[in-house]
Amino acid sequence: MSVTSVRLQPDIEKPLEILSKKLDRSRNYLINQAIREFLDRRSVSEERWSDTLEALDSAKKGAVADEAEVVEWLKGWGSDNEKPAPKI
Repeated sequence: MSVTSVRLQPDIEKPLEILSKKLDRSRNYLINQAIREFLDRRSVSEERWSDTLEALDSAKKGAVADEAEVVEWLKGWGSDNEKPAPKI
C-alpha cells in the first residue's frame, strides 16, 4: 500500500475527526472510503454518459422504437402482464 499526503481544509478536518471518533474508525479509513465511493460514482457516471452518447447516435440513425409500443410496454411493468421490450 502506498502513502499519499493530503492537506485537509479546516472545514473538512474537524468534521472528519468528529466522524472518526463517532464511528470508531481511523481518519485514514474514512478518507479511503470517501475516495472509493467517489471513484465508483465517477465510473457509473462515465458509463451512463457513454450509454447516452450511444443512444443518441442510434436515434440519429433512426433506430427508435414506436411510441405506442413503448407506452404499452411501460404499462405492464411490475404486473403479471409484463411484456418484453419493444424491438428497434
